Amino acid sequence: MKLTFDNSIENLKPALKKLLNSLLNEYQYVSVLVQNSHGKNYRASKSGISISDSTLTAGRGGVIKIYDHKGYAEYSFNNLDADYLSTIPDVIRDNLVPLADCLPDTLSLNSYDIIQDEQVTFSKSSEYLMNPETLGDDKIIDKLLNIHNAALSYDNNILDCPVAYQYMKTDKLFLSQNKELSQSILWSTAFIQPIASSNGETHYYYSPVSAMGGVEILDGLMEKVAPACKSVLELLTCSPVTPGEYDVICMPDVTGMIAHEAFGHGVEMDMFVKKRALAEKYIGEYVASPLVTMHDKASDGIEAGSYFFDDEGTISQDTVIIEKGILKRGISDIQTAMYLNTPPTGNGRRESYERKAYTRMTNTYFEKGSDKIDDMIASIKHGYLLENASCGMEDPKNWGIQCMVNMAREIKDGKLTGKVHSPVVLSGYVPDLLKSISMISDDFHLSGSGFCGKGYKEWVKVSDGGAAIKARVKLG
Repeated sequence: MKLTFDNSIENLKPALKKLLNSLLNEYQYVSVLVQNSHGKNYRASKSGISISDSTLTAGRGGVIKIYDHKGYAEYSFNNLDADYLSTIPDVIRDNLVPLADCLPDTLSLNSYDIIQDEQVTFSKSSEYLMNPETLGDDKIIDKLLNIHNAALSYDNNILDCPVAYQYMKTDKLFLSQNKELSQSILWSTAFIQPIASSNGETHYYYSPVSAMGGVEILDGLMEKVAPACKSVLELLTCSPVTPGEYDVICMPDVTGMIAHEAFGHGVEMDMFVKKRALAEKYIGEYVASPLVTMHDKASDGIEAGSYFFDDEGTISQDTVIIEKGILKRGISDIQTAMYLNTPPTGNGRRESYERKAYTRMTNTYFEKGSDKIDDMIASIKHGYLLENASCGMEDPKNWGIQCMVNMAREIKDGKLTGKVHSPVVLSGYVPDLLKSISMISDDFHLSGSGFCGKGYKEWVKVSDGGAAIKARVKLG
């Protein structure tokens, strides 16, 4: 089923168009973005049940962007009353435009052609099988408790298993001289985190699901209970890994962390403007194995990082960042694209209507290959299979990477030995890691269980993943 667009925003369209036309009488470029985002968080564990409103990225309001022959200015507002909207031109004229006159010439942007593209009008909605807003809190909690209890009954060493579900419904309307766009999107994420203890050792195993969809994702979460509980019990026997350089197989969640942290942030082109990303100097050059093709794709319509247009009215697309090992392009918002004289890629995203649009990732992943996981394992004399990504840090200016992985399964003579290590730190120089990729699996998985920040703030929903890869990395 498709979502229904927010009627309260739809009913405001005549007043918003009147506002737009009034401003277009004075300014070369004007856009209006109005959004209404809301959702809930659900959690069940031994400590109890909680239900709360989702506040991160939620909100109801709008932002207007204008170009006044010298520079751009924005005005955000949370009063969507039609009478108030009629006063906005005076507010902008009296308070924002004089600030543009104070800008030095070096900060002005003299072209607005990139945002004056072809005329586009559409209204699109994502699909779902089970709407959380109509299903109700009680039934959602019942589903979480069933999953929670299934984990607790798996083994006596399972101390607890927090289970969580979150959804966010976002309606956006974008108006400009050439565009009238609306989208209604529902994304859902959920996770289980079984916690096990034995002989003074306590470990966890985080297992998420996500989709552009509804409560139906909890069916997939139930299927993860047994594998996650089995893995957390295996971690009770873990030991530290011997530091060194090894052949490894990164499962899709670890591959996704590499794609996001090691390379995704490094090709956000606003970092090119600030000279904070080494990738700018390597466009058109080999930065990875010829086996590697990497995408940032908001237009897939499947995962939580998807959308139909970004917060600047650019239609979502599939940006091929690395093609057969060659760095082709980065991703950008409109302002960055104008500065660098490149086409915008539809990656201008705001945490909310109150925030600036930055270049941000969406669904970032490596394409699948043709290898079987069993053949990849069989190819390794001594190394590890890495799974259960934890967190990562990137250094776009120097292309360094450091990622935490919760489990490393030992491989000897082409077979898993059953010995596990935890925690494990994966590190190295990004091009060395990517160029060392020698096999890529034929399976593919994306996950969007978390948010991405821009310098520890400006949060947006993203997903990452791809195929399993065989590479040479440093472990410690």
